[in-house]
Amino acid sequence: MNRSPHTSRTDLEHQQLSKLRALVRQLSASNAFYRDRLKTAGLDDACTLAEFCERLPLTTKAEIVADQTAHPPYGTNLTFDLSRYSRFHQTSGTTGTPLRWLDTAEDWSAMLGCWEQVFRAAKVTRDDRVCFTFSFGPFLGFWTAFEAATRLGCLCLPGGGLSTIARLRLLRDNQATVLCCTPTYALRLAEVAQQESFDIADLAVRLIIVAGEPGGSVPATRQLIEQRWSTAADGDGVRVFDHHGMTEVGPVTYECPNRPGTLRIIESSYLAEVIDPKTLDPAEPGERGELVLTTLDRVGSPLLRYRTGDLVQPIYLNDADEPVGGGSGSGGLALEGGILGRADDMVLVRGVNIYPAAVDQVIRSIEGVHEYRVEIDASTALTRMAVILEAEDGVAARVDSALQQAFSMRVPVRTVEANTLPRFEMKARRWVHTHERAT
Repeated sequence: MNRSPHTSRTDLEHQQLSKLRALVRQLSASNAFYRDRLKTAGLDDACTLAEFCERLPLTTKAEIVADQTAHPPYGTNLTFDLSRYSRFHQTSGTTGTPLRWLDTAEDWSAMLGCWEQVFRAAKVTRDDRVCFTFSFGPFLGFWTAFEAATRLGCLCLPGGGLSTIARLRLLRDNQATVLCCTPTYALRLAEVAQQESFDIADLAVRLIIVAGEPGGSVPATRQLIEQRWSTAADGDGVRVFDHHGMTEVGPVTYECPNRPGTLRIIESSYLAEVIDPKTLDPAEPGERGELVLTTLDRVGSPLLRYRTGDLVQPIYLNDADEPVGGGSGSGGLALEGGILGRADDMVLVRGVNIYPAAVDQVIRSIEGVHEYRVEIDASTALTRMAVILEAEDGVAARVDSALQQAFSMRVPVRTVEANTLPRFEMKARRWVHTHERAT
């Protein structure tokens, strides 16, 4: 788990400080990217957590991209000689230039330890058969999850390179009990099963661990996945279990077992802050802000006070996943509602802030939608938004009404023929910017 039962907040912060000081000591000696930053901030291996957060400037993705561009291919954020690194991954590049990331064997093992915590929280045991339906390409994806599951002793089924129907057969023939995929692909598997007359009741899946998108903590999306998979297991049906991470930082959170839709930070491996994205001041518990992370165990390619771009709402929970008072002085840090959106995904449409997760919640709450796309036209002074649906007859009108009620404005909605819109295995790209404003 995130921390041992009955471990105090003081003990946790003592552990974080010990790791942070060792990290600062190592980076000050051998990491070209962070050496001067730490020196300029007046930070050494005697710093406190508060001094570190107050003095060290934030690290941005743009700075990492610029560093890798100036010093290709991996940049200067390398603590050791290249001979120490054994793993390569890169970001998906959905929001710009992909980042390349290297890991040492020690750092990789630490990340597997984080995923083992995710699995334990989800009650995955060595008796489970876990199927991973992702491409196994350079994107970090479920690579760490796959290897962590093997360390737990699970039978692991790689589904890369297979068609969707072949993956369904893989699940059935091996009686997989756990499925790891994106929320979008969980829905796609159910859709193909229906199209191909594949009886999903023949599957033994009891748990779907999702990542890569906010959908696992979006109530309507979560409910839709569980409904479409409800005949795939006996007893209580299939449960969706959310998790989130990033290629740059690794596996960061797991869903609170007793509080679906809320994600616990793995604070033994990450020093987490939530800041106001405009003022950069700390956000209070209950206030929405941007998640900032420092990797305490990923020493070879670290990130210090990294602006993730993820918008979250912090809350502190006890070991029973119940809210506690006292702010950071007690309990474990969690994110209520999971990842609420990304700062760079927000679109201002006729004076209204629109986040993809909010639109997904509205559309997924309406039965009969098979797939959708959002088109953004920013070519004029007032940005316009339209929704395109693959849906059953009469559904478009209900979506139109629901969007108007949710956002207090009219959003054009139209339908297209079945199988017109693209399907996705990894991160869905449903938001399309059709025209950008001329500069």
